[in-house]
Amino acid sequence: MIRKYGTANWQGGLQDGTGTVSTESGVLDKVNYGFNKRFEGEAGSNPEELIGAAHAACYAMALSNILGEAGITADDISAKSTISLDMSDGPKIVGAHLDVTIKADGDKDAIEKAAKDAEQGCPVSQLLNCEITSDVTIT
Repeated sequence: MIRKYGTANWQGGLQDGTGTVSTESGVLDKVNYGFNKRFEGEAGSNPEELIGAAHAACYAMALSNILGEAGITADDISAKSTISLDMSDGPKIVGAHLDVTIKADGDKDAIEKAAKDAEQGCPVSQLLNCEITSDVTIT
């Protein structure tokens, strides 16, 4: 079993407090986050952004693997995952939308199938309890 971790520290109340988030690798090291960054559009990191980055990274790797199993090697896979947070009944993640551009030679139908399979099959997609959708462009 492989285990990785992230850490967070929060000080103060929900709206006036601040926190930091770090990763085991040190890529993030005490990056500041807070209520305004998460809920009011202030520039800075927030949990949904981090989930989106993890989802996009996981999806791209899963797609590369599925394409490889079909004998296709992509020259480039660019993925963006937009996480939707609904505030109507308390904060809840309700969606993840992947915008994907794939540069690869090979059968277009096989590439599209691989993209769809990766959408639901990557480990982060499997973790998310929300609707996952995608728009895929093949070049």
